[in-house]
Amino acid sequence: MVASSLSARALGGLLGEWRDASVPAYQALADRVRLLILDGRIPLDRRLPAERETADRLGLSRTTVTAAYRRLRELGFASSRQGSGTVACLPGSGMANLQIIGDGLLDFSKAALPPTPQLADAARSAAEQLPNWFGHSGFDPIGIPPLREAIADWYRSRGLPTDPEQVMVTIGAQHAIALLARVLVDRGDRVLMEAPSYPHAYEAMLQAGARIVPVSVSNEEGWDDAQLQQAVRASNPALAYLMPDFHNPTGRTMPPEQRERFLVAAQRQGTVVVADETTAELDIDRPETPLPLAAYGPAVLVGSVGKTVWGGVRVGWIRAERPLIRKLVAARASGDLGTPILEQLIVAELLREKWKAVIDGQTAVLRAGRRHLEKALAQRMPDWTVPHVDGGLSVWVGLGAPLSSQLTLAARTQGLLVAAGPRFGVDGAFERFLRVPIGYTADETDRAVDALARAWSGLSRAPMPETGYLAAVV
Repeated sequence: MVASSLSARALGGLLGEWRDASVPAYQALADRVRLLILDGRIPLDRRLPAERETADRLGLSRTTVTAAYRRLRELGFASSRQGSGTVACLPGSGMANLQIIGDGLLDFSKAALPPTPQLADAARSAAEQLPNWFGHSGFDPIGIPPLREAIADWYRSRGLPTDPEQVMVTIGAQHAIALLARVLVDRGDRVLMEAPSYPHAYEAMLQAGARIVPVSVSNEEGWDDAQLQQAVRASNPALAYLMPDFHNPTGRTMPPEQRERFLVAAQRQGTVVVADETTAELDIDRPETPLPLAAYGPAVLVGSVGKTVWGGVRVGWIRAERPLIRKLVAARASGDLGTPILEQLIVAELLREKWKAVIDGQTAVLRAGRRHLEKALAQRMPDWTVPHVDGGLSVWVGLGAPLSSQLTLAARTQGLLVAAGPRFGVDGAFERFLRVPIGYTADETDRAVDALARAWSGLSRAPMPETGYLAAVV
């Protein structure tokens, strides 16, 4: 099979500011391409552009690019295949290399929480209920009635009238996003997305053939309202994907007035708005709690328990009007045949009986984690800009220099895995930022900050790591 190709133009965009005066150009280029492979921005088995094309695009000699590709092959991050050129890979062989985390490495690449303490009891209760469903085929493309009713009740409790018929249960939020992209986006359609944003949402839209229209979200100002309005009018996107509550990675919340203005503009253009609410209830001390986006105008909502209950419970949902729900159910069978019944029963139990305790407990973890991280970074990295978030799972730290990718590689030599800022953008943007999660223990946070401080102080002389870890989930 011939590998799909990465163009020299696309590679140039992904590389961003890759040059490092302290090492030869070929080594700096190889190190940056390695990071792109490790972070999944260059997919495995993707053919790298030809050496001459890369040299012309980057303004380098072909000798430099040849040396960089040779170094990648020596380190196991590229292989040469007859008829396929140079192809991205990982050291070693076999699928086991895709998610290897070495002994003693601390994984801060995922913004996540530990399992809620209520999960075990809910699982036991769900297991007792499971025999009642043995008359069911087990293939459930829309969701069992008790869970859809519980989700509808949850929306009603948040001020959004909802019927169970407006709810479809999915295998997590990412499945919901990908399914919506497949149904609502045709190849070549424009899709408005925040920049930075959730990387796997970018991936879902690009796989559907979308052309991304980015709109800025910053730590200081949140959403650029003028840019948001202009982007909708000028690009006429088929779909807009937003995270209006505790945006990933900045943690910002979109004000109610801005929600309403945006939905009016989107409706005028016929744009379907999808709001990702996976972190919407992780409210530490937000001064104002807006209603769900669909309360201000037409919007499709995506939710899940992956960020609130545990990432290992793969249950999400889509709230939409009935005609779209019917389209989604019809399209689903080509990708999967339904959400597991047992996991649905677990989530229904939690939503009905234990949800307040779940949210209270997880926000307490985040409150303590935020406080400890802010203190640790202020002591060890006083020159970094650390925003004070009022909810969500992470802080979008300003480094003061475009060194995020170099820092990420150097941190691996110090035993820390963390996702580089450009992982949350397109075309190599956000080298001045690093996403740092707040949901870890004090001991883990101290280890992470110590590792970041050591990596930062020795960036110019730290050897680049040889590792097979791929940050596939962020």
